[in-house]
Amino acid sequence: MDRSIKKLIMMAAASTMICAAPLGVAMASSHREAPAIAETPKLDGTDFYMFRSYEPGREGYVTLIANYQPLQAPYGGPNYFTMDQDAIYEIHIDNDGDAIEDLTFQFDFDNALENGTGKTVQVGNDQAGVKELPIPLRIIGPVTSDNLANVGETETYTLTMIEGDRRMGVAHEVTIVGGQTQFTKPIDNIGEKSLPEYGAFADQFIYEVQIPGCDATGKVFVGQRAEAFAVNLGQVFDLVNLVPLEGALTNIRANDEVVDEFNVTSLALELPISCITNEDEPVIGAWTTASLPQAEIGDPTPSYENPSLQGGAFVQVSRLSAPLVNEIVIGLPFKDLFNASEPKDDAQFADFVTNPTFPFLIDALFRQALGASDDIAPNNFPRNDLVAAFLTGIAGVNQPANVQGAEMMRLNTQIPPTPQAQQHVLGVLGGDNAGFPNGRRPVDDVVDIELRVAMGALCYLPDDPFCTAENAPVGDQPFIDGAPTNADGSLVGANELRPDFPYLNTPIAGASNNLASGTQE
Repeated sequence: MDRSIKKLIMMAAASTMICAAPLGVAMASSHREAPAIAETPKLDGTDFYMFRSYEPGREGYVTLIANYQPLQAPYGGPNYFTMDQDAIYEIHIDNDGDAIEDLTFQFDFDNALENGTGKTVQVGNDQAGVKELPIPLRIIGPVTSDNLANVGETETYTLTMIEGDRRMGVAHEVTIVGGQTQFTKPIDNIGEKSLPEYGAFADQFIYEVQIPGCDATGKVFVGQRAEAFAVNLGQVFDLVNLVPLEGALTNIRANDEVVDEFNVTSLALELPISCITNEDEPVIGAWTTASLPQAEIGDPTPSYENPSLQGGAFVQVSRLSAPLVNEIVIGLPFKDLFNASEPKDDAQFADFVTNPTFPFLIDALFRQALGASDDIAPNNFPRNDLVAAFLTGIAGVNQPANVQGAEMMRLNTQIPPTPQAQQHVLGVLGGDNAGFPNGRRPVDDVVDIELRVAMGALCYLPDDPFCTAENAPVGDQPFIDGAPTNADGSLVGANELRPDFPYLNTPIAGASNNLASGTQE
């Protein structure tokens, strides 16, 4: 970067910090429910998955998937959903329980136009003159796995592994087996005419990689995938506009407002367990973040390469591990602060876990509808059951030996993976200890699991360590007792998901017809 430009940016950053609220708070975002997220949709983390790989023959690996850019309409052209070139996206791993990252995998993206222009065509005639001009689209014709010649804009990224502190630790390049350091992200699924065999096209960008200091290789894939988080969004956020009555856990796709309708962008890693765990501690914790330079100056004459000027230290603007924490646990005034913070500082949010407000809302909304005569929310304060679920892991399942309470996804790598066809959507609550909250798989129905846990489900475990007879939930528990409840009426079945890395399905095409050939589905 030009030194004069950098100096200008740093001056602007200083001015911003003097005149405004702390930048980390003002810019933070997560899950679209944090107030600032609308300003930085490319940085919006949507879901984080971490599980023992259950693809046959890959049981010695852990898969981590960080999804970004929610609710991607498949027809969202012509620019679709590239990643932010000014940002860094990271997956952090704590392998000794102290709430501080020990390993960080950092993704840094760059977009480039072929010959600086993208695809061009000659327009005009001999009389008026012929001009060669760039086209307005990313591709100029159909693209297949063996024909990339029609692509005019390419999105690439580098992957760096950092040992220790994410900013001051020791950085190592992660390379493709063979030594190449530049990875390519496949273009999004524009439509069946543009990309007639998208699955095969995208799969060629699954890379086998050499992990620094590790004898075994891993895998990486970054690209658009079909959304797998089944949730009835409209009903849930309309004051939980449904009555969660007892009934069978069934796949009710008609009520699902996300799966089969939207895409996301996935950053997927498959890493050898032996290379990410620490000596005798089998439990790892992980989370994902996205960060931007702390200052941006608008350019009145933007170019493709530099639409604005960025500079200064990186500031975290998105954070995600366990699902729905920022939506239903953290209070509204603190959502941006949560997303700007690190797990080691989570004591500042402890009250939202020990004295949660969400069960209070459930009681207010559903006590009468469920015919209850008294408070249906647990009263075992402080809610040590939620401290275990969200902050420390559950003893004997996924709690590290020397745990420091912090919000992150925790996974016991000694618990073997459950074969895909046998996975229970309720995870640990369904007797399947390889599922949420011991990590999270794409099939895990986290909406129903977290509803049950919030309403005291852990108090019903054998030899329950969390609730005494005096403060256990009382009476009938419509969220827990009887047949399983599919509260929001939407589930993904195991057989609906891809059985191998990167586990999430091929994204929905922007168009599924070919009018030029006279056919339409």
